[in-house]
Amino acid sequence: MDAISLAEAKAHLSELVDQAEAGASIEITRRGKPVARLTAVAKPRKAIDAARLAALTASMPPQTENAASLVRAMRDGDRY
Repeated sequence: MDAISLAEAKAHLSELVDQAEAGASIEITRRGKPVARLTAVAKPRKAIDAARLAALTASMPPQTENAASLVRAMRDGDRY
């Protein structure tokens, strides 16, 4: 977490908001003591449509080989 003085925060507010939006957490200090924290707003999660997910899964073709065989083939193919 970065710390910045109130005076500097006023001068660079747009940059600080961009950093917070990107995931950073900025602590704002007054006379060396923390007084506020600038963080991004949590975005609401979209609800999962179970029926649509089930339809998508049902439309996928069945796999002909198991996961272990697939990973082994991918790994062995990279060796040579």
